[in-house]
Amino acid sequence: MFLRSTSRLARASPLFRRYATSVRPQGLSEILQKNPDDVVITYARRTAIGRAFKGQFKDIPVDELLHALFKAALAESKLDPSKIDDICVGTCHPPSPLYMSRAATLAAGIPPEVPISTVNRLCSSGLMAVRNIAHHIKAGEAVIGVAAAAESMSNNPRPSPEVVPHIEEHPYANDCIQPMGWTSERVADNYNVSRERQDEIAFLSHSRASEALSKGIFTEEIIPIELRGTTVTTDDTIRPGVTLEKLRTLKPAFPQWEPSTTTAGNASGIGDGAGLCILTTRENAEKEGMPIIGKWVGATVVGVEPRYMGISPAFAIPKLLKQYGLCKKDVDIYEINEAFASQYVYCLDELQIPIEKINPNGGAIAISHPVGMTGIRQIITGLAELRRRNEQVLLTSMCIGSGMGAASIVVNEAVN
Repeated sequence: MFLRSTSRLARASPLFRRYATSVRPQGLSEILQKNPDDVVITYARRTAIGRAFKGQFKDIPVDELLHALFKAALAESKLDPSKIDDICVGTCHPPSPLYMSRAATLAAGIPPEVPISTVNRLCSSGLMAVRNIAHHIKAGEAVIGVAAAAESMSNNPRPSPEVVPHIEEHPYANDCIQPMGWTSERVADNYNVSRERQDEIAFLSHSRASEALSKGIFTEEIIPIELRGTTVTTDDTIRPGVTLEKLRTLKPAFPQWEPSTTTAGNASGIGDGAGLCILTTRENAEKEGMPIIGKWVGATVVGVEPRYMGISPAFAIPKLLKQYGLCKKDVDIYEINEAFASQYVYCLDELQIPIEKINPNGGAIAISHPVGMTGIRQIITGLAELRRRNEQVLLTSMCIGSGMGAASIVVNEAVN
C-alpha cells in the first residue's frame, strides 16, 4: 500500500515537484484564476449542532460524532477511502484526541494505511485542520486529504489551565490562562464597549440565525447523521423569538469581573458538533471527476495581548488581505466568529466592513461555538451562502484563546 501511495503521488503531475515553491497570488484577479496545482475543496458538510449539556448530542462523545460524520460523508461523497493520503482532525478538549480520532475513522471504513493527525489551536482548530491538509497538498506530500473538526463541550468542557508558580507570575503568562469571560470584560472595559451595543449586535445575530433556520437555509450545509437509532438533521441551538428587550433584562454572566456586561444572550453558546472538508488538487479533481466547490487561497495567524484576546480578528484580517493584495471590498462574505459581543463589536468598529457582508445568517452568539469545530463550520457555512448568492470570495476569522487570532480566504467555484 505504501509503495502504491508513494508512486501515485510522484506520478500525479510534473507540478508535484514545484508545489513547495508556489508564488502567492496577488490581487483579486489572481486569486480567482484556475491553475492545475490549486488546492480545491470538493466536499464541505457539517453535522447539526447540539446545545451543550441539554441538547441532542449531550450524551454523544467526540469519537461517536466523528464516526457518524465520516460514515455519512464517505457514503454521500462516494470518495474511495483508499485514495486518501492524510487526515487531520481539529479538536480541543477531549482526552487522547489522536487515539479517539484514529479509532473513529477506522471504524467508519478508513483503511489502516491512511494516516491521521490532530491539531489543537483552540478556537481555530477546525481552520488549522483545513490549513494543514492544504499545506500537505501544496507541498506535494498528498494528493487527496480530509480535514475534519469536532468538539463535545458537553462531555469535554474547557479544563482550567495550570502552570507552575514562577511562570504564572509573568503578567502575560498569567493573563493567557484566565477564563474567556474575563477577557470579554477586559475588552469591554478597555475599549468602552457598552452593554447596550453588545445586546444590539447580539440581537442581530439571533434574528439572522432564526430567520435562516425558518427558511431552511442551513439544510444545504448539514449532513444528516445516524446516532443511536435517530437521524439528526437540525441545529437545536438557535432560539427563535429572542427580543432586544429580553436581552437587556439578562443578568451578567460574570458579575465577579467589572464591567460585567457579558450575558448568556450576548456571548456565544457552547455546543457539540463536527464538520468535514475533502481537498485535492484541481488537476486531480478534474481527472477523478470530483466536483469543485471551492478553492483554498490561504490563511494567517497573529498574536495579541492575551487579556484582549478577542480583538485579534481586527489584526488577522488586515494582515491576510495585505498578504494577498486584496481590499476589504474584494471580499463578498465575512464569517467572523462571535465569541463575545464585546470583542465582536470592537472588531466591527475597527474593520469598518458593511454589516450586510458579515455573518449574514447569524454567528456563534446564536448558533453556538463548539470550539474545535467553528473554524471548519465557518468555511462550510460561508461557501454555502456564496453559492446561494452566486458570489465568490469568503474570508473567515476568529479570536483564539490565550491571545491569538486567525483568518482564511476561500473562493467559491460553484458560480454560474
